[in-house]
Amino acid sequence: MAAFFIPSINLMGAGCLVDAADNIKAQGFKKGLIVTDSILVNIGIVGKVQNLLTERNVETVVFDGTQPNPTITNVNDGLKLLKENECDFVISLGGGSPHDCAKGVALLATNGGEIKDYEGVNLSAKPQLPLIAINTTAGTASEMTLFCIITDEERHIKMAIVDKNTTPMISVNDPELMLEKPASLTAATGMDALTHAVEAYVSTAATPVTDAVAIKAIELIQANLRTAVEHGDNIEAREQMAYAQFMAGMAFNNASLGYVHAMAHQLGGFYDLPHGVCNAILLPHVQRYNAQVVPERLLDVAKAMGVDVTGMTAEQGAEAALEAIQQLSKDVKIPSGLKELDVKEEDFNTLADNALKDACGLTNPKQASHKEIVDIFAAAM
Repeated sequence: MAAFFIPSINLMGAGCLVDAADNIKAQGFKKGLIVTDSILVNIGIVGKVQNLLTERNVETVVFDGTQPNPTITNVNDGLKLLKENECDFVISLGGGSPHDCAKGVALLATNGGEIKDYEGVNLSAKPQLPLIAINTTAGTASEMTLFCIITDEERHIKMAIVDKNTTPMISVNDPELMLEKPASLTAATGMDALTHAVEAYVSTAATPVTDAVAIKAIELIQANLRTAVEHGDNIEAREQMAYAQFMAGMAFNNASLGYVHAMAHQLGGFYDLPHGVCNAILLPHVQRYNAQVVPERLLDVAKAMGVDVTGMTAEQGAEAALEAIQQLSKDVKIPSGLKELDVKEEDFNTLADNALKDACGLTNPKQASHKEIVDIFAAAM
């Protein structure tokens, strides 16, 4: 049996932030906790959202303490502010970090306990407090998924909380909010979206529905990411990337992921590294491992990446896909290897141990040994 999860309302396109404010008012909410970061406060995006809601008689309180890799402490601090102000709903504003932090806050608000109690798959008993997720980047798709990734500071790992009850009520993708994002962030989040689409397409849980949106996402990323990185004010490229990351989210939200994410989560938790960059570096190396069992799927990826695969064998197509992925990564100036991120070989055993415990690895098309995970880390250096 296959299930397909997605928020009940999904607003997309330039100017849809106003529609989001109207929807929030229509829901009858009174006071919302905005979970965001200090950068979005400083550049005025948080104030813009607050003003729209004030005009509609909806009060807001701001928690701007979200870190790039949100932590258990971030979740607890946000929850404390929510309770003190008796908020009846949550707004996440930003990229994957505020969305994940807000999911943690909203889940604990109704279920109680600690966020680490929910590490794993569908461990919560109740729906979270209503969450409206307003996106400002085109990459993580956390605004519409049931994935919540929180760093446990004590264990130095990223916990994967995969729970249908963390699915936001409303997702908002207004490309006008993405115009100010720097090239490096645009590149990292765009490669994160590509990773979502590729991992979902080769996943053991893939379906015809997830295949369709994954391939279309890859096509749009190939066609628009370079432009979005080089010309950040190009609203058309921004909008197409917003659609691409959303479709990649639809794919992995329902087909899950693989070892790229299982391994990237450990790099992020251990070294506090940017998730999208880790994904981009690991993606071709993990897919070379997967090409042993699903070369025909990677040939499809090559075609979606714009490669003329006429006359190629599945194995040749898979290699062409890896080359196309690496070329895109190079073009948008992603670091070439983990060594540039100061990853240490002596940590590979610990990283591999934790990667093999990550829920994202369960749907990788080929299950790996500890040594094979270590070897992939080594190849990515």
